[in-house]
Amino acid sequence: MFYLLLLICCLPHGGDTSPISCYNDQGDATDWFYMYKLPKKHGTQSGLNYLLLDKGSAAWTPGQGSINDTTGALGRTLGQLYSQAENAEVAYILYNDQDPSGRNHKGGHTKGVVLLDRSQGFWLIHSTPAFPPTRQAGHYQYPGSGATYGQNYLCVTFPLESFHTIGEQLQINQPNVYDCDVPQSFATAAPALAGVCKKGSTRVPATNRSVTLTSKGGSAFVSFAKGAAFNDYLYQSWVAPTLQSDLLVQFWIHSGGILPSNCSLGWKVLDVTQLSPGGVLTYNNSKDHSKWAVSPEPVAAGGGGGGWICVADINRNEAEEKRGGGALCQRDVAVWKAYRGAALEYQACQAGAQPAAALRRIHV
Repeated sequence: MFYLLLLICCLPHGGDTSPISCYNDQGDATDWFYMYKLPKKHGTQSGLNYLLLDKGSAAWTPGQGSINDTTGALGRTLGQLYSQAENAEVAYILYNDQDPSGRNHKGGHTKGVVLLDRSQGFWLIHSTPAFPPTRQAGHYQYPGSGATYGQNYLCVTFPLESFHTIGEQLQINQPNVYDCDVPQSFATAAPALAGVCKKGSTRVPATNRSVTLTSKGGSAFVSFAKGAAFNDYLYQSWVAPTLQSDLLVQFWIHSGGILPSNCSLGWKVLDVTQLSPGGVLTYNNSKDHSKWAVSPEPVAAGGGGGGWICVADINRNEAEEKRGGGALCQRDVAVWKAYRGAALEYQACQAGAQPAAALRRIHV
């Protein structure tokens, strides 16, 4: 009886009959959200605190409770995977280069979740190894191994017709799929997604491709996907020139062959060295496992205002030029300000670090 009550209280508003969507901390369906899990620092935090920014918000807001709570935005959103386990009209794909058993996999350096029904669904891109649990596990749980470092999440709600394209992007990424089910009823609407679930049974359609995806609520996102055959650097060779923007890049520095900041190809790609998401904590990039990039200044070209923010899969190191992965990028003033404000220092293209504001002080 207790378990039944717990399951009911953790469902999004409307229960398991609601269309699949991203959800915020209040249990309301949202077109998209960004989440930043803060690192554990000096033993004063649990390592499970987070910040949230969903569509319509002006800035980061403190998460309600712990990222491990089933009633928070991430718990509610992923909880749909487990509450709809008996629904034959639901498709899902869980992929991670380090699966929940802790095993590391070659192929794409990419982590995420796709979950959809016959009308819509969500694509969640994240940076946490060994996450989330398989559907057979029966419930949402955040791994203890994900508590120490900063982590990042982007969830976007898309209409059904977007998921074939998302499947094509994932095929290029060559992800490690550790749990999936794409019923035959989705074969017509999203055949590429079914191909991803078959784990390599389909030909990789391209070495790299960028496409614009429109969310259920009409927000535009640019998806960059590269495979191993691209064999080049994600940001300076492709993303920055395509977006026509310099980029401040946050990534995991505890790996070999780290790439220094690069100003040689026309657009500056600068490694973030110190962070303070939401001004809550200030810490060095050695404490952060997230992967994202932000324009240092507003971008003049195109509409939308502000600059670009990209939540990504790939670290800036030599090995990952030879692995699949990518980024999902958006221009939204509030989101850009939130991430731009998080980047306090960067490594200059010459030796040393300097304040990020030295590019040009901006009001965020």
